[in-house]
Order: sequence, then structure tokens, then C-alpha cells
Amino acid sequence: MLRGWQEECVSSAISHYVRGNRHFLAQATPGAGKTFMAANLAKSLFERSMIDFVICFSPSKIISASTRESFARTLKKEMDGSFGSLGISITYQSVAHLDDRFWSKLLKYRVLCVFDEIHHCGGDNEQNSNSWGQQILCNIQKVATYTLALTGTPWRSDLVPITLASYSDPEGEIVCNYQYTLNQAVTDNVCRRPKIVLIDCEYQEVNTNGETSTYNSIHELIETEDQNYSSILGNWKATHYLINEAVSKLNRIRQVNPEAGGLIVASSIKHAKALAHMLETEFEQSTCTVTHLEFNAQTQIESFKTSKTQWIVSVGMVSEGTDIPRLQVCCHLSNIKTELYFRQILGRILRRTEDVNQEAWLYTFAEPKLVSFSSQVEIDIPDSCMYRAYDSKGSSTTNSKHSPFLTQHEIKEDTINTPSGNSFVWQRDDIENTDVNTGLQNSNLILKQFRLKVIEAFKY
Repeated sequence: MLRGWQEECVSSAISHYVRGNRHFLAQATPGAGKTFMAANLAKSLFERSMIDFVICFSPSKIISASTRESFARTLKKEMDGSFGSLGISITYQSVAHLDDRFWSKLLKYRVLCVFDEIHHCGGDNEQNSNSWGQQILCNIQKVATYTLALTGTPWRSDLVPITLASYSDPEGEIVCNYQYTLNQAVTDNVCRRPKIVLIDCEYQEVNTNGETSTYNSIHELIETEDQNYSSILGNWKATHYLINEAVSKLNRIRQVNPEAGGLIVASSIKHAKALAHMLETEFEQSTCTVTHLEFNAQTQIESFKTSKTQWIVSVGMVSEGTDIPRLQVCCHLSNIKTELYFRQILGRILRRTEDVNQEAWLYTFAEPKLVSFSSQVEIDIPDSCMYRAYDSKGSSTTNSKHSPFLTQHEIKEDTINTPSGNSFVWQRDDIENTDVNTGLQNSNLILKQFRLKVIEAFKY
């Protein structure tokens, strides 16, 4: 059965195509059910004899497999490209291996092309497009009778235009043919109401060359001292504190929902293994670690979906598009600090289930950028990306300006004074880009007081 927004979006897309338009861009918050909507749109187009074949493109094998299953269930036909099937589900990477014969055959049919997570495809011409965007511009558009572009985060961190997206003049703001925001999804009970826990510190002491400096927050430390976020992520005791909070929360949720799970997004494979070891030895938690080095990564993720394992630890592989509804607690411990990535990780815990408890908690450190992103969760398209959404009738809806941090959110603060014998010591080390090269250990940054800030969105 379609949800209200899905039925509305399908109807809007069909009307759009009937009026002679080929491209339709739908933005719906992660966890709202974009794939199921797309499958039902394809079903409606088949029933109206508007298409003969559907091709779904996804950014990973895991998402592609999930898409294939969803479409096959809805269409009641296979989606493997074999004789008698109604379509095929493939990855963007595989497009480069399709020859001219494949594209020429498709020219004989009316084809719907579905692009999941279209923001991965950048560029509106051959000069500025990435490899995936170029394939769409050069080949796919030629054979597609209709296109459906899907995204939960309609912007790119590099600000290159999204392929197939329309932009308004003169601001260059993106035009969505249909938008379903997180605010709407929470109101409709389609998505969980997220709560974000920021771990900060009221007293920090740095010993450098015999000199001692003190700071009152992580923000102040990073802005004024030669410290980077990697030094925080690479510290054992600081991470232990955050993980302890997350484990305690998951344990409480599992008293009601025994199958609830948690996700930790790490910065590197070494970091992921260290975090998994901490979970197992310090907190007696069951874990599953998934990285690109595992040949059976997809099988592991599929197994975790239906298991009772408490935690899955990943390096990017479960950050976007992967559907694991039982996830209710997440730790953002990646060194990637973009709003796009932050929202993708948050999206993993937003999908509602039939369970009694529907809490969704994300834990991270109060790094300046992450603090800013957390305060803007209620805004589906950030002002910083200069995007504005348009409805299907052509009228624009402009997002309100960002309010100062915490002014529109319920804040609960607790100051935790750790015993002097258990002061947290954070390591200083130079870790470049997104890789934590050292183990979780201690050094010359001493913390004596902690503060928790809980941002609860959409509670008015």
C-alpha cells in the first residue's frame, strides 16, 4: 500500500510525463521509501502502456540488489534483464562496460531510466561531468523515453551541477519536481524523529613543550590550538566515553525492541577494527565489521539486517541507501565532515518499523562543522548550498534562513564531572584526510569535565 506522499508523487510524475516532459526529479528524505515509490511509478507506466522496459541505476551493488528486489516484488516480474523480465537493476560503475549494441537495442523500446541517488552524478556538459554523469549525458539520455531521478540529499559537496537536474536563474538553485521533506515525514509518522547527541568538554588541558594551555570547548580547542579532528577520533578514552553513551542507549532500546541495532561509521579500516574490538572487549557487545576489503560484504550486510547482532561497524558502506530498518542508534566517527555525508549517515536510523520504540539517536563529537549541521537538520536543503525547491506547479518555496545554533531546538544539558583519576587524555597526532592511521591511544590532551547536548528536531 502506498503512503500518501508516494501516491502523490506517482501521480505528479505521470502528469509531468503526459504533458510531454521527459525528466522528473524527486527529492524525498532518506528513509521515506523512494525506491518503493519508483517501483510503483514504473508499474503505473506499464499499466498505461507508456513504457516497455525499466532500467535502474544505483551507486553500489548493495543498493542495486535491494532495488532489484523491490521492483521485482512490485512488478511481479524478474528484474535481471533476462528474457521475459521487465527490466534490469545495475550500478553506475557497470555502465562503462556496456557496448554500443546494448544502447542501440534499447532505442527500439520505450524505456524508463531510474537514477537512484542522482547527486552522485555530477555535471551538465562533457567538460564538467564526472564519469557517471558523462555516461548519462552521452548514452542514457538518448535511449530514455522518461527519466526519474531520486535523491534524499539534492546537492553535491563540490558544487558541480547534478546531472539531469534543472536549475533556476540567476541564483542557480535546483528545481525539484516533487519534494518530501524530513519535517513532513516526521509529521506523517513516516520517519522517526531524530535526536543528535553532541559530546563536548568544559575543561581541556594541552601540554606542549612544557607549556600548559586550557580550553572550554572542542570548538575553542580546534580553532586556537594545533589540533585537528582526527586527533579526537584517534583517542581511545575519548571514543570510549562516546561509545559508552551509545551502547547504554541501545541497551535501553533493546529492552523494548530486542532486535534494535546500532551503526558506527569509522574513518578507516584500522579505525573500524579498533572500534569493533572496543565494543566486544569493553562493552561485551556483538559486532559485524564491513569494509570494501571483505569479499562477502553484501552478504554480511544482508545477514545483519535480520540478525540480532547489536552493532555493525562500517567505513562508508552503510552510509547511504542501505536499508537496515532495525538501526536506531548511530555513531558518526568519520573524519569526513560534509553536510551531505552527515545527513546520509543520519538517514540510516530514520526508517520507521512496526516496533513499539521508534527512537533514533546519533552520537558524535561537538566539532564545529558537525555542530552546525546538527542545528540545521530541520532544513532539508541547506542555504549554504544555495538551493531552493520548486513544486510541480512551478511556484517556488524558499527555505527560511538558518536560525542561530540551538534557538529552535529543545536542549537538555548535563555536565558530567569525571573523577580526577579517570580524566580523559586525547592523543595528538597528524592524521591526514579521512584515514586514522594510529590506534586508539592516549597522549597530552587532558579532559576533566564533559557536557552532553541533545538536539531534538521537529518538537515544537
